[in-house]
Amino acid sequence: MSADKVFKTLDEQIEILRSKGLVINDEAFTKDILLRENYFFISGYRHLFMHHENKYITGTTFEELYSMFTFDRNMRNIFFKHILIVENNVKSLISYELSKKYGFKEKDYLNAENFTQNPMKVRQVHDILDKMRRQIRVNGKQHAATLHYLSNYGYIPLWILVKVLSFGIVSELYTILKEEDQNSISNFYKTDPSTLAIYLNILSNYRNLCAHEEILYDHRTQRVIPDNKYHEKLEIPKKEDEYIYGKNDLFSVIIILKFMLDEREFRNLMNEISYEIDLLGGRLKTVKVDQILEQIGFPPNWRLIAYDD
Repeated sequence: MSADKVFKTLDEQIEILRSKGLVINDEAFTKDILLRENYFFISGYRHLFMHHENKYITGTTFEELYSMFTFDRNMRNIFFKHILIVENNVKSLISYELSKKYGFKEKDYLNAENFTQNPMKVRQVHDILDKMRRQIRVNGKQHAATLHYLSNYGYIPLWILVKVLSFGIVSELYTILKEEDQNSISNFYKTDPSTLAIYLNILSNYRNLCAHEEILYDHRTQRVIPDNKYHEKLEIPKKEDEYIYGKNDLFSVIIILKFMLDEREFRNLMNEISYEIDLLGGRLKTVKVDQILEQIGFPPNWRLIAYDD
């Protein structure tokens, strides 16, 4: 049985890091960071700088370890901001299509007859509609916009309700739309309904990861995006007939956002990511930034996607 994990003082935390070969150049700075950011969270990036025998590569400094921590945080903020743009767009499109076609009161747009009649999805339809009704009950009186409509009109139109729906619920909602309604929305993104459903699922997964400050750079999703023109145009290599980058990694999110952001928004995304990667490259000494990009799932020519249509 392994020993229990017990509380360690800042001095003891520093000694543990030193015992593993990490160079501590400035104890006061290191203690300040460990107190502010948490030893456990910063140590989540240690394996990038370690040998297989659980020792840091000779010369690795605390500053390098911390630079990887801040890089991942900044990347989370960048992706979160741009995923929120897509989330808002999708909510707007779905609420517009359903309100136009089925009405703008709950009794109208939450009618199960407005959704797929596939017998295999009957339970899913009712589950998702129940989730939406629950959001009305729980959050309807807590948000200014929904409270305004409830108080003044007695109902919440869908274009207001989506404000309190999670991206996860909205991505599920898309999967139960009638085929013609799915097509209306997927056509906006110049893709097909099944592909868009996968995109929304993956974006929702990454959105939650970013919102909860989880480690981002090496995250992989269970679902994979279909092969598309960007895999081919960037000449991404294959292993066992599968592309090794851009399927369920962070680069797959860039590919999704290439389809779902407008040109200006995507250019801003790429500029911000490029800045962070260049900044990290200047701070690393014992490992190369290319090794980090490999872990992220970025192909060597990843920047070309900004210019390739």
